[in-house]
Amino acid sequence: MRMIRWLGAFLGFIMFACGTAWSQPASTGSGQAYPSRPVRVVVVFPPGGATDIVARFVFQKMGEQLNQQFLIDNRAGAAGMIGGEIVARSPPDGYTIMVYSQTLLTNEHLYQKMPYDPLKDFIGITTLTRIVGMLAVHPSLPVRTTKEYIALAKARPGEVLYGTAGIGGFQHLATSVFANLSGVKMTHVPFKGGAPAVVALMGGEVQTIITPIAELYAYLKSGRIRPIAVTSESRTTQFPQLPTIAETIKGYEFTSWFGAFVPAGTPKPIVDKLNAELRKAVADPDVAAKLSAQVLDPMVMTTEAFAKHLKFDSDRLRQVVKISGARIE
Repeated sequence: MRMIRWLGAFLGFIMFACGTAWSQPASTGSGQAYPSRPVRVVVVFPPGGATDIVARFVFQKMGEQLNQQFLIDNRAGAAGMIGGEIVARSPPDGYTIMVYSQTLLTNEHLYQKMPYDPLKDFIGITTLTRIVGMLAVHPSLPVRTTKEYIALAKARPGEVLYGTAGIGGFQHLATSVFANLSGVKMTHVPFKGGAPAVVALMGGEVQTIITPIAELYAYLKSGRIRPIAVTSESRTTQFPQLPTIAETIKGYEFTSWFGAFVPAGTPKPIVDKLNAELRKAVADPDVAAKLSAQVLDPMVMTTEAFAKHLKFDSDRLRQVVKISGARIE
């Protein structure tokens, strides 16, 4: 009987210990619950652009959920590669997170030399939003429809200047696909980010842009830009009066995503916790409403699903870059 009681107590202890181990929260190497100090969020494009907008909405909520600071650090330049290199070289401890768009993958097919491998040097936590673009022009350009836009560009080959966030960015590839399908020739003017490109459009430095709607949203009622169409396959619920480019150019569709990443080697419990908390933050009604208003449609997935999505997109973007004709030594 004494042996049975001893075995019962021993098994109870084992069950308690196992249960405790399995229920432990994600922790740092020191055993502290993660995050135990402020987390740096590297945004690889300038303040005011769509990447920055998404990061600030989402990580403000993350701070509230986890009772910890998530500090935005804009590190722009070289189509996001400056910020990307900083993150790739950061300790894989969960205290450096990167917010990037699918430009992360595009760069691999543009540059012969890169400071990191987009698929091997990062872990994708989750996508955050889908990106829908808008074709817009400076009011001085005498067009109001995609059909008129194409006709003018064909009548003035090479004279229409379009702004982008840099070679290989959303704006560049979206416009390259547009030009390829419509048979127009325009001149590329790259800037250091989407926000500076939009400022250039409003100032008349360039005549047109295809850029995430979020980057144009604040200026749509200003009269300083004229929206023409959207890049999604179907019209958006936020701007139902705007036609799609596909209504004029059959087969045109160009959407993208923003996602959150950590350096390769980050412990799985931390990655899993970040995935769960980011999905919760994006699903928050207030955050979702703010994002959706700017046609940054909330879009999250598991870490495993995101890994598959990244591989698929990398293969797809190889063909898009080929269409653009861009290549950087």
